[in-house]
Amino acid sequence: MTTAGQRDELVHVSAINSFVYCPRRYYYLRFYDVTRHSVELTEGRHQHQRHTRRGGQVRELYLRSDELGLHGKVDAIEDGRDGAMTPIERKRAESGGVYLSDRLQLAGYCMLLEERVGEPVNVGYVYTRSTDTRHAITISDEMRDGVERIVEKIRSMEVGKLPPYTQHPDKCESCSVRHYCLPAETRELEPEKVAGSGWEQ
Repeated sequence: MTTAGQRDELVHVSAINSFVYCPRRYYYLRFYDVTRHSVELTEGRHQHQRHTRRGGQVRELYLRSDELGLHGKVDAIEDGRDGAMTPIERKRAESGGVYLSDRLQLAGYCMLLEERVGEPVNVGYVYTRSTDTRHAITISDEMRDGVERIVEKIRSMEVGKLPPYTQHPDKCESCSVRHYCLPAETRELEPEKVAGSGWEQ
């Protein structure tokens, strides 16, 4: 059962990325604390920390919005010459690519920032360390709607109601919760539970 507290809780922006990548993996991270650090535990932790300014960037700015139901610490905020503020999210992706999960996480930060400054924030950057590349991402209305839908899905999650297995089994190879999720074992012992997923093959 979803409690009133769950419906009203603030969702950490990083949870958007985790949920989009694999809702089932996020379920275990959230409710079972399998890594000993929940993605939700940073709420308020950085709120009162001082941020530093280097050049045209403010580092590690904490943002929250009760209206959006979101909170999180953006890696950096860049001040443009025109006065526009642009969030920067850093990624360690070895491939150097920017995925949907990264784009929606960045959109969440843009939405938080524009509420903070009272102006539209329609562009953000994803910096990939492996390639030393900064990718400009335009934040569309569709992405904003996607963030809102994901926040609602996360808030409605319940203990004991697991999301289905991923449609992309390759994601499971290095997954930190594989030994809790047990996709391969479930396929062998209870194949009906993986029906409709990429694991039924």
